[in-house]
Amino acid sequence: MVTTTPKTPDISAVRTVPTTVKDGRAYTVFRMVNVVLLVAICLVTLYPFVNLIAQSFSSQGYIMAGEVNLWPKGFNLTTFERVFGDERFWSGYRNTIIQTVLATTIAMVLTTTMAYALAKGHLKGRSFFIGLVVVTMFFNGGLIPNYLLITDLGLKNSVWAIVLPNAISAFNLLVMKSFFENFPAELEEAASIDGLTTYGVFGRIVVPLSKAVIATMILFYAVSFWNAWFPAFLYLSDPELQPVTLYLRNLLAGAMGSGNEAGMESVQIGANIQAVAMLLTVLPIICFYPFIQKYFVSGVMLGSVKG
Repeated sequence: MVTTTPKTPDISAVRTVPTTVKDGRAYTVFRMVNVVLLVAICLVTLYPFVNLIAQSFSSQGYIMAGEVNLWPKGFNLTTFERVFGDERFWSGYRNTIIQTVLATTIAMVLTTTMAYALAKGHLKGRSFFIGLVVVTMFFNGGLIPNYLLITDLGLKNSVWAIVLPNAISAFNLLVMKSFFENFPAELEEAASIDGLTTYGVFGRIVVPLSKAVIATMILFYAVSFWNAWFPAFLYLSDPELQPVTLYLRNLLAGAMGSGNEAGMESVQIGANIQAVAMLLTVLPIICFYPFIQKYFVSGVMLGSVKG
């Protein structure tokens, strides 16, 4: 019996692959252009907000003369004291918080459950219901029919006139449906084998693993309800129920004079107050966003791409 010794491969004959690839000139130029464009977009985006802060701490004369840009001129806190002392502002703020929290909670419950149901291929009439949702993205009942409906239902001057008509967003619903369609079916099957019902699978398995898209939808709904003033303008004639956005709208409308002396005076009085009111109105959303920013991009991507 002849034994052969395996030959050792000639390592010197093997070409080594470089571990780093040097960027070409075209790619370097591309990256530099991207950086410049992104910085420019950031500056353009930040300028209005920085200007708003500067106007909030500036005196009326400098604002009306157009001399306030990125830094306050004629520094004063009188307008903040005036707005803080206005009970209508704090009443509107309280109403906005209540309406936003209530409306977002109801919207998330309805949107999440409906999206989960529509994501199931065995649902009878699934195509019909999805088509019904898509149609609402292009057509609606119209302003006057909606107003008559809310009035006939007795919802005027109640928080439900703000909450119920906008309880489900078709866009948010379709995004969540797409996300649930990509959810691993094996996890749901394993949970069902362990004895969980459909509601148990949804509440204990699906929802905890869907934090990204849920956080994104909460942001979408909360910002939408927080900024909305037109529904309150239509349905809430009671000042005790009006949100802070409607208070801000009334400030802006009241500051637009008709060209007479009284009108010019109202513009001069309202310029600083408008800046302070706008700053205080958008501040909660700006403070809230960083806490869910990490979920934002991943939630949109997971919900918008069909795997």
